[in-house]
Amino acid sequence: MTKNTRPVDIRAVFRAVQREFSRHRVPVVDLVEMQTKDPFKVLVTTILSARTKDETTTEASKRLYAEVRTLDELEKVPVRRLEKLIFPVGFYRTKARHLKKLPAELRARFGGRIPDSVEELVQLPGVGRKTANLVVAVAFGKPAICVDVHVHRICNRLGYLRTQTPFETEMKLREILPVDLWIAFNSCLVSFGQHTCFPVNPRCDRCVIAAHCNRVNVRTKYPPKSFA
Repeated sequence: MTKNTRPVDIRAVFRAVQREFSRHRVPVVDLVEMQTKDPFKVLVTTILSARTKDETTTEASKRLYAEVRTLDELEKVPVRRLEKLIFPVGFYRTKARHLKKLPAELRARFGGRIPDSVEELVQLPGVGRKTANLVVAVAFGKPAICVDVHVHRICNRLGYLRTQTPFETEMKLREILPVDLWIAFNSCLVSFGQHTCFPVNPRCDRCVIAAHCNRVNVRTKYPPKSFA
């Protein structure tokens, strides 16, 4: 909770966005986990998904996994081929180089296993805290808080937090967010941010959490009906 705002019932907020989430498509990383139960594919898909639309990541993943299903197979694929398979994901050349290095790094550091902690995962090429937290939560079902721009934006608009960066948001959520909400928090808020709480002109008029939101620094052509 921040100064000069109403208290935010985060459980009520979560229940509302979770109901809304059930009506939308499942994010690609969650879908991979449900379909494969494979931490390797969850990790690779999460690396591909950074700064890339889910639709693009889905198609790139299909092409990649038609040829690459294991760490050994990934190691044999040339960088140029990886670039072709994953194009046009964001920063595809950089991601192809990271993927090419991944098998050797996993063997050298972790005996070829996919690690299940944030501290270990961030040692891998192309893996930052957001990716690491998502892999821990999705692939291993362990409590982790993945914070991207959607989670950061929504938490601050709500007035639940007052933070300047996604990293600050992650650290603060670790202090105050109930642990049982950690795993699903990202998926639900990302979906909500993609469908309703847009960066520009959020659709407050159809928002399922308008009654809980302090609307901090929100400017929109679509105010909630009670404010219209």
